[in-house]
Formats: sequence, C-alpha cells, structure tokens
Amino acid sequence: MAMQQQNIAGGSPTHFGAANIRWYYPYFTPDQVRELSEKQRGKLSVTQEEKARHQACGFIEAVGAKIGFPRKTIATAQNLYHRFHLFFPRKDFSYYDVTMAALYVSTKLHDTLKKPREILMVAYGVRNPELVAKSKVAGELDVDPNKVEQDRQRLLGVERLILETICFNFKGRMPFPYVIKFGHSLQATKRLTKMAWRLASDSFWTVINLEYPPHVVALACIYLTALLSTLDQTADSPNFETNQRIAMTLGNHGAWEHQFKANVSDLEEIAHAIIDLLIQAAQNPLSNTSPSTPSSPHPSRTQHSLHQQAPLPQAPYTSDQLIKLKIAMRETEHTQGPRSTGGVDFQKETNPAMLGRNEGTVRFAFEPSWYDKLKTDGWENQ
Repeated sequence: MAMQQQNIAGGSPTHFGAANIRWYYPYFTPDQVRELSEKQRGKLSVTQEEKARHQACGFIEAVGAKIGFPRKTIATAQNLYHRFHLFFPRKDFSYYDVTMAALYVSTKLHDTLKKPREILMVAYGVRNPELVAKSKVAGELDVDPNKVEQDRQRLLGVERLILETICFNFKGRMPFPYVIKFGHSLQATKRLTKMAWRLASDSFWTVINLEYPPHVVALACIYLTALLSTLDQTADSPNFETNQRIAMTLGNHGAWEHQFKANVSDLEEIAHAIIDLLIQAAQNPLSNTSPSTPSSPHPSRTQHSLHQQAPLPQAPYTSDQLIKLKIAMRETEHTQGPRSTGGVDFQKETNPAMLGRNEGTVRFAFEPSWYDKLKTDGWENQ
C-alpha cells in the first residue's frame, strides 16, 4: 500500500502535463517497506540504515523534549521521518533537515505548532551545546542570521515533500490510547500498562507503525510487556498470574482476535521488532538513553561525536535475557498469513516520480474505493 498516482486526463500516468490524482494509504506490508527501503538506501547496508534511523529518532527525541512537545508530537515526527525515506534517497537529504521538517509537520498535525525558527534554535543548542553556554538570553543563540534563514528555507522545502508523502492527510491515530483501553479490558495491572505504553513509544524508533495500525501495535506492546515480566518474576511474585494469563491469552489464537480485530502472528512480528531494538540498547549501554530523558551532550563533545552517539530507548533487561526470550518465541510462533493489499499494483503506486514536482495538476485524496476491502480485516473499525 502506498500512494496511488492515477491519470484523470486520459494520458500516460507519468505525463506531467495532465491532471493526476494521488491517494493516501496509511500502511505498508513488511515486504513493501523492505523493498522501498532498499531503493532509497543507496550504498548503505541494512545495519547502517538502521543506525541512521536511530540517530534521527534520537535527535527528534532530544529536540522535542527540550521544547516540551507531548509524546504524540515526537512519535509522529519519527514516523514521518521513516515514511519520508521510503520515497526519497537518504544520500540526497541531510538527516538534520528531514528530522526538523518532520517535527515541524508533526506540530501542525497535533496542534502544538512552533515556528520553524523556534525549532531550529533548539536544534542548534542540541547539536552545539557550547552555544547554549555562551547564550546571554534564554532561547536566543548566537547564530548567523543568514545560516538560520538558509536552514529555515531548507526546512520548508522538505516540509512540502513530507506533506506530499502523506497526501496532506492531517488525520492520524496513535497507539497510546489503545494501550490504556486494552489494558483495562484485559484487567492488566497499572505497572504492566505503564510499561506497555513505554514500549509503544519505543516502537516509533522502528518502522512497525508504518506496517500495522495503532490498535495492533498497542496490543502487541501489552503482549510483549507480559512476556518481559516473566524475566524478572517468579510464581510467588505479585501479579505473576495476571501477567502470565495475558501472555498466554495473546500468545495463542482465541476469541480475543475477533474482539480486538488483530491476530497473534502480527503481535509476534511486532514484538520481535521491539525486542531487536531493546537488544541493541542493551548491547550499547553508552548510547542508552530513556526517551523521556534524552541525552544532554557534554559541552566538550564535538559535533561529530554527538552525531555518533544516537540514544536508544532504555533497556531494563540484559541482552542475554532478551535473546533467550526471542528464541523461545520463535520456537512457538504462529504462521504469518498474507496481508491484503486490496488488489493494488504496488510497483506502479509507489513510484515517487511526481513527488516534489511543479508540473501538471495533482489532486490529493483519501480512502479510495478499494480501501473498503481492507476494512473487512477489521483494522479500520476500531
């Protein structure tokens, strides 16, 4: 699923002189994400691309928290960054420009608007802490006005491209409310629900929120939290039976799949993606920083070293524990069923040839007729 480019003037779909209609699709299959990422990765390896994602997400975390943005604004910006690089090569854009543009667009989506200059000023301080130390007025840094204006123009240029990748669709849902609702429905403890909410926040460091609806991600975070609780609890521990019951319920087929409009195989795939993130954090403790408390670079750090220290979500478990859990899950995992794409021609509709161009007339629209077919999966009925 992606953006559909349909010629409505009788010419070739790629004829720029004709009017075109472009549809917005909220989710991609994992295979589609891999295929699109490979096209835009360039000479980077998969590992290098993953590090680039973490670096960008860490920067968004630091700037967003410094400004005081709510979690939904920061998480959406991270997701916009991931979506942007499904359509535009990494080598053509500075991660700094894309992250700041993504954060700016996210402020519009969640009505937490800040001017580009305000965002840039905080970003300068995060990148160059020595500027903050020299500042005589809070929030005002000694930065060349010409540089600020150049950065602002680049931010606005990338903003337009980001808006095109989402077809100017300002609607969006987050997994956080679902974590609370599902936790209550499953009679989860407050501690488990709080940890699941935290994992839902961490999930935006990955691309799973481009692959699955928010209610499925939320349910997977509750499932994973219940599994993780078994790593540091015994049968005598408080709430052990409750956590075990939730893990057993969501780890097997049952009536809950119809109730919550999800399936166990999707929950397992999401859980594996988050575990992989936690394993990396556990194996790189020097880069480990809680999303709620992003790193505060020491003034002696150079800009280069700051960029190399991309903070990862905090891992409360050792890498050995997480790897053992991952192996145990693989031994009992369920078969992944095919994902419906509504009969979409993926190769045709993910062609970004029209993005960022001024030729011709383009109409942006939401929910094409075939989108109703996907609703039979229950994903959009929550």
